[in-house]
Amino acid sequence: MDAFARDVRRVRAAQPAVRLLAHPEPHLCGHRPSEDPERVMTEAAEPLDGPRGARPAALARELDVWPNPGTVYERGADGRVYNTAPVYSPARELVAACRKMFPWRPHETTADGADFVVFDLPGHGRVGLTICYDAWFPQVTRHLARQGADLVLNLVHTPTADRAQEVVLARAHAIVNQVFMASLNAAAPDGAGRSLVVDPEGGYAPRAGPAPRRS
Repeated sequence: MDAFARDVRRVRAAQPAVRLLAHPEPHLCGHRPSEDPERVMTEAAEPLDGPRGARPAALARELDVWPNPGTVYERGADGRVYNTAPVYSPARELVAACRKMFPWRPHETTADGADFVVFDLPGHGRVGLTICYDAWFPQVTRHLARQGADLVLNLVHTPTADRAQEVVLARAHAIVNQVFMASLNAAAPDGAGRSLVVDPEGGYAPRAGPAPRRS
């Protein structure tokens, strides 16, 4: 969480006009290849109003920004664990929480989400949320567009060659639904990078490479 806070402060200082700061899946709850993902998931799961959520909420007020800390393992009221993307407002409010609808079976064992989630970013428009494999199902982005989304965030953690296919999907969703698509992937070595924003005409504005930028 300290590294997350440093990243948010650094970006905000470098880009004062930034309003929404989004991170890849699962930015705060990832695991190393040598670790048991089931154990990490179980140990990391907590309600969204638990201690972990207090930090990005406080950052939101401190920096007057809307942070999304990627996805976290949420312990739902039903006792099940969800892969959830929260977003906080500068008023320290949890304004959106998207549970991944389509975990990648059998490798992901989190419970299925059921809600199409959008939120309003004052002065900029409406934002829809999806998580990784959700983007492979056209009806998800289509529902968000019908709910008025101007921008759809797809939070990704892909270290494989599938990243090339995700780029194609992001462009297709943007063109078909006439929305901006932001596909945010973890950088190397955790992911294959290539995060990008696609405009409604399918153009890139902007996109990143496969590895972290070196100074």
